[in-house]
Amino acid sequence: MRTFDLTPLHRSTVGFDRLFSLLDQVNNVDSAAPTYPPYNIERTGENAYRITVAVAGFTENDLSIEVKENGLSIRGEHKAEASGSGEVLYRGIAARAFERRFQLADHVEVRGASLANGLLHVELVREIPEAKKPRAVPITSSAKAPQAIEAKARETKAAA
Repeated sequence: MRTFDLTPLHRSTVGFDRLFSLLDQVNNVDSAAPTYPPYNIERTGENAYRITVAVAGFTENDLSIEVKENGLSIRGEHKAEASGSGEVLYRGIAARAFERRFQLADHVEVRGASLANGLLHVELVREIPEAKKPRAVPITSSAKAPQAIEAKARETKAAA
């Protein structure tokens, strides 16, 4: 994979630090990136998304979801369980701890999470604040206003 040196861009831009760090993260992705647990990212509406993580064997108490800045972190860790049912001869069901991180875009909020049939569903919504939404600006004719100001200025000069 090609590598790009973003150093010249750092010298001539202001406020794009987050963008450059995201590009560096994408550039430095290992081929040995963690694949457990598997997940889906779906678009459920114009501004609505859902992340579905396969967490078979985990309960609500074993899972934690944390949102910090523009990042979403999902952690799973089995609590110590009493093994009173017998000796396990083969363990093929993954019960290892995990942590999945997702980078969220600006103005994306986590609305809720639910656990059903071994799948953790995290609902996300992008809500753009009114101040950031595009708005129409009315156009007025400004030809008359400057003429009136100039006329007043001429009258005051003539009176002096």
